[in-house]
Formats: sequence, C-alpha cells, structure tokens
Amino acid sequence: MSEALTELEAAIRADLAMIAHPGAAWLEPKTGPDGKPALDVLIVGAGQSGIAIGFGLMRSRVSNILLVDKAEEGMEGPWLTYARMPTLRSPKDYTGPDLDIPSLTYQSWHEARFGKESWQTLDLIPRAHWAEYLLWLRRTIGLPVRNACELLEIAPSADGLLAARVKQAETIETLYARKIVLATGQEGMGGWMIPEALRHLPASSVATVADDIDFESLRGKRVAVIGAGASAFDNAATALEAGAAEVHLLCRRAQIQVIQPYRWLTFRGFLRHLSDLDDAWRWRFMRKVLEMREGFPQATYDRCARHANFTLYEDAPVEAARKTDRGIELQTPRGDITAGFVICGTGIDMDFAGRGELAGFAGNIATWADRYEPPESERSERLGRFPYLADDYAFIERVPGKTPWISEIHLFAIASTMSFGPSGSSINAMTTAVPKLVHGLTRGLFRADVDRHWASLSAYDVPQAVVTRPARTMEAER
Repeated sequence: MSEALTELEAAIRADLAMIAHPGAAWLEPKTGPDGKPALDVLIVGAGQSGIAIGFGLMRSRVSNILLVDKAEEGMEGPWLTYARMPTLRSPKDYTGPDLDIPSLTYQSWHEARFGKESWQTLDLIPRAHWAEYLLWLRRTIGLPVRNACELLEIAPSADGLLAARVKQAETIETLYARKIVLATGQEGMGGWMIPEALRHLPASSVATVADDIDFESLRGKRVAVIGAGASAFDNAATALEAGAAEVHLLCRRAQIQVIQPYRWLTFRGFLRHLSDLDDAWRWRFMRKVLEMREGFPQATYDRCARHANFTLYEDAPVEAARKTDRGIELQTPRGDITAGFVICGTGIDMDFAGRGELAGFAGNIATWADRYEPPESERSERLGRFPYLADDYAFIERVPGKTPWISEIHLFAIASTMSFGPSGSSINAMTTAVPKLVHGLTRGLFRADVDRHWASLSAYDVPQAVVTRPARTMEAER
C-alpha cells in the first residue's frame, strides 16, 4: 500500500471518530430457532449499494449485520463482468457510496492512489478503478461480507424473524434476521429480457447484454444487437473490437434516444422528495423518464461509428425470427437481417416468481398496477409490473394478512425506481436514497422494540451528579 493511501485511511478513521456521536448501542441481540444469534439486518448484495447501506447502518449503530454476495470477492456488481464500457458514464465528481464523507470519496482514493495531477486530468472514471475503489471502501470501513454465498429462499420464522436459506460452496444453511435488504441491482425483481420473437431460438445463438459472451468467438461473424441503449452500444462496440465481420444494431424507435433523462433529475429536490409525492405525480415523472429510456454519451456512439462495418437501423423492431442454414434471420419493417449471433439489449422485465428467493410469496407482492390506475393517456403495462413499495422500501402485501412478514423485506434495486426514483443502481442517487432507506430500517427496528425502550426508560436511575450539600428546608429559615 502506498504511503498516501495509508495516510488517507488514518484520516478516515479520524473523520469517523469525530462524527461517531452518539455511540450508544441500542439494539439487543435476538436468537434464532437454531439457538444462534440472529442478525439485525441481512443485506443481499455487496456491490456499491450494499456497501453504502451497510455503512449507513453502521453509522446508525446497527452493527449486527452481514452482507452476502454470490460473486467472488472483487467481482461484485457489473464492473468486471458484463459492464463493457471503458469508463463510468457518470461525471467523475458525482459522490455516492461515501455518503458525503469527503475522505471516503472516489476523488480522495484516486488522488492517494494516482496523485492529484492524475485527478485533474481525468475525464471519466475507468470502471476497473471503480471496482478497485469499492473493494477498498468496504475493507476500510470494515463491513462484514460473505462472498460466493447465494440467497436461495426467504421465509418467515419464529419470533418475527426472517429465515434466509443460503448456499456457499456445497453447504446450505439458514441465516435468521430481523430485516432483509435486497440490494441486488439490476436483477432484483426479474431478469434480462429476450424478446418473445427470439425465445424459441437455440441458446447458443442468442444472449443478453448481461451474459458471459465469448466475444473472441464472434470474430469474422455477422452480429445483430437488438436495442439502442448504452449497454446495447457497448456490446456492439465490443463485438466490433473483437473482429466481428459486421455488426447491425436494431432500434425499434423511429429515432435513437440521445437525451439522458437521468442528467435532468440529478438534483437534491427530485432525488430526495419524489417519493414524497402522491402516486399520480410519481407515476407521471417516472413513466416519462423510463419510457424515454437511458441515453448514451457521445463517446459510446463514436466507439461504434468509427467502424465502417457498423450499421444502425432505426424504426426496426424485430417482428419475427427463425433459424436458417445461413444463421438467424430477423424480420423487421426495414427488411430482413441475417446474423450468426444475436445480442439482446432490451432491458429487464419484472418477474417476481422467476426469482427463487421470492417464489414463496411472489404472488402477494403488490405492484403499481394493483395500487394505482393512471389516466388512459399515461397507461403502461410494463411499468405497472414494478413493485409498489412502502416508504421504507419494504414490500407491501397484495392481499393484506396473507404474508404480513414481507414488510420486513426491503428492496433497494432497479425495481425500486417507480416508487422512489433512481435507487439501487444509480451512483448519483445514493447520498439521498441510502439515508432514506437506513432511516426506514432503524425506524422499524426501534418501533418493534418500543416496549423494551419504555421499560428501560422507566427503570433508568443513573445519577448524573452527586449532591454533597443537603438542601435546606424552608422551615429551617424561619
């Protein structure tokens, strides 16, 4: 470790010590049915969101927590797996998992790691550096993490606890917790979509942008990319750079989306208070943002456009697809396109039952379609499938009383977007979204123990001063 990083970590310890008040522990350990201590909060996901949530809880003196992640250490999140852009798209000065502690920002880490001049000349953050920073951050603040540990199922248990069945290596065990946070990023409530027209095709010929694609095997092949968001362009560029003979990108819209709505909404008022609006306004704002879809920066487009063998088609939704001797034939209003391999950048759909950990109660998770009926001009079947969350990010029952325990499961993922705006995968929203979640978690923990706190106050008899001179009575003055 460099001397600068050692000095930075010393400064961080000093910063955190200065803002540690009040330091009093306020939660009593609970015991699971197995006789072992239960967690206060189990966080599923140790990427940037899980790190920020864990840090926020520790600052609130909730330290009996555990983060689990199915990835190996350092491979959490998309940064070293399916993220295929050279740099983050967010401006370098956006803060996030540091939760507004200056010494914990990416800038502080970068300057200690590479020097202040490097920061001054830096344009955008390399994604590999961001992954390295996140791992450093989690180690520096001392978060307890179990890697290669996959959540299989959530169920109710005795004494108001939740039972989380997890698998690590070949061992399956049950962890008990008062609350569970699903900080599972893009895939929290569903899966990456393959359009209906392509689902019958061989799996060896079709992939999503989140799959582990062997791009070297695409050398010399014709590749079709369906979708025109940033990830679709990233995958098209990666195929081109790997030596694909041709890459055809199919956009269903009449024009590609070049406006980035997430740049507009990056101000504290929106990020902090969208969730305080009524359903009509929340729906209206997020429908506008999500139906615009996420745009892409100039560099992302240029990375593809510099290749003569790249072709963009607008107004070209895939209407049908079939396997032929020549490859996969995609039928569009603009004509047919044949490719040896198809990559789908068509986003994520909500599929609660398709998530094994949710399967036992998926049918009773309330959705936006259950709770709000928008005007005819604002209807969207896709957005109606998003979960409708309580003000602490918790699931709400579709049928009250059927699965009341799901109110102790909190969702901080891309699927939280309809209820809270950007959260779960947006760096720029963390400094407002994570404190709101942590506030909801600690509020629930406090309320659940209110009888104990009242009894503790009633029995409190610790004197703050010693009276050394007895008080004089009025009679003694007469």
